[in-house]
Amino acid sequence: MRINYLNLLLLFLLGSTPFSLYASGDSLKVRGVTLYTPYTKISVPPGESIDYSVDVINKTRSVKNAAIAVRGLPKGWGYEIKSGGWTVNQLSVLPNDQKNFSLKVDVPLQVNKGTYRFYVSADGMYTLPLTVVVSQKGTYQTEFTTDQINMEGSAEATFTFNATLKNRTAEKQLYALTANAPRGWNVAFKPNYKQATSVEVEPNASTNVTIDINPPANIKVGTYRIPVRAANGTTSADLGLEVVIKGSYKMELTTPNGLLSTDVTAGDTRKIELVVNNSGTIDLTDIQLSAAKPADWDVTFQPQKITSLKAGEKAQVLAVVKASKKAIPGDYVVKMEARTPEVNSAAEFRIAVKTPIIWGWLGILIIIAACGGVYYLFRKYGRR
Repeated sequence: MRINYLNLLLLFLLGSTPFSLYASGDSLKVRGVTLYTPYTKISVPPGESIDYSVDVINKTRSVKNAAIAVRGLPKGWGYEIKSGGWTVNQLSVLPNDQKNFSLKVDVPLQVNKGTYRFYVSADGMYTLPLTVVVSQKGTYQTEFTTDQINMEGSAEATFTFNATLKNRTAEKQLYALTANAPRGWNVAFKPNYKQATSVEVEPNASTNVTIDINPPANIKVGTYRIPVRAANGTTSADLGLEVVIKGSYKMELTTPNGLLSTDVTAGDTRKIELVVNNSGTIDLTDIQLSAAKPADWDVTFQPQKITSLKAGEKAQVLAVVKASKKAIPGDYVVKMEARTPEVNSAAEFRIAVKTPIIWGWLGILIIIAACGGVYYLFRKYGRR
């Protein structure tokens, strides 16, 4: 009898082992839900947002409702789970099918450099470990930057700088925009291309700020520093701009004696001596001469173009004005202009048109003839 009990015990043990293994294997199949994403370790700077695309894979033969949860996320970090445009916390997956959801993780601005780990789980059926490496220590600050801090031009130019104002804080900030320019300088701020003295920037966002700088009149050649600032009660940023004045473009078109009037007979020409004066401190090149004239008039210049004119020098130009044959006596205006791409100067000439001499003599002859006719008639018929 003892041997029989022993045999039964051995048979029971041998039979229970495969059953246990089978049951264990069947249990794994029932719980066969997997989470998958290709990027499990990512390196980012502070203030960055990470978008994960995660697949929920159901390898079982039944529908699985997977409750999605994020655990172990560091304090101050934020996250959002979405699928199909909705914020979700549970997904239902058909047998041998898969569903996808997006996980957005927000790394705060105030964070230490280092490696951070957290987990995404599906209702205890599967846990997906994720790692984020923060590449540098975060700061609570404002950044005011530009790709070009130095510009060169003439005293009459407008210097336009394109800057970027970035709010590297966790709150919306209202910045006052100011400039500490030398006396006489004009500085205009244009956030998002609209002139203003302040701008509001969302957290961890940036905005474009155009800065227009105009130097004062009679500015000397040299390099000038224009400090600008974006500031509020908690944070600020400075940007040092430089403007290099290389001189001034100035030109004057006149006559040797300053007289801007003359006369001409209808149909005839009049030569007018002009003086082009480079009164600036920069050499002028390619000075074009032109005229706005009455209809049927003609104006030519000798020379038509001045190739180069050094600062402080003058050039003589001869303007040949031909009046229309049909011009009636009176005053006419001819506007003459000297122009370069940088500067221009114009002068208006008042030109009086006179009647030709032949018409004057003809008028006198007509008057004499009329008087003679009256005298003849008076002598012939006066006594009757």
